[in-house]
Amino acid sequence: GFASGSLDEDAASVRLFAERGMEFFVAQSYSKNLGLYAERIGAINVVCSSADAATRVKSQLKRIARPMYSNPPVHGARIVANVVGDVTMFSEWKAEMEMMAGRIKTVRQELYDSLVSKDKSGKDWSFILKQIGMFSFTGLNKAQSDNMTDKWHVYMTKDGRISLAGLSLAKCEYLADAIIDSYHNVS
Repeated sequence: GFASGSLDEDAASVRLFAERGMEFFVAQSYSKNLGLYAERIGAINVVCSSADAATRVKSQLKRIARPMYSNPPVHGARIVANVVGDVTMFSEWKAEMEMMAGRIKTVRQELYDSLVSKDKSGKDWSFILKQIGMFSFTGLNKAQSDNMTDKWHVYMTKDGRISLAGLSLAKCEYLADAIIDSYHNVS
């Protein structure tokens, strides 16, 4: 849902694979799109071509999961089940998720516009717009990411990934200044 803002659009490729009879795994996280960060809620869904294959895959998944935890926590899973199992709550959640996805797209566009208008070097920042979801890979390396933190007080992972979900439109120009400085002045 956070990729396009639409559950149906985001699931289109999965449905296509299933229609074509392909076997595949789908890993899903509900931590961010349901706001359950501390719960670490997710699922692995498997599409198999036969009941026999499904039995074998289930056996292997159990072997992987068992050493990690005997009884996984259920609190977050129950919250998810309640939300997706109730028509009213599910509709409200979808509307909120679509709104958040739209906000993230707007922030991404504003960041791109700020980068293009402020950076006179001619660098192509269009990769920012080609990405989807709540994070952006800025293209900054570890030293440049460290500069973002040390000089600009912008916090991101060392591989240059930054959360757009926590970025306000008012801070896009500041972030653009920090990225441009770090990109051009730190190697």
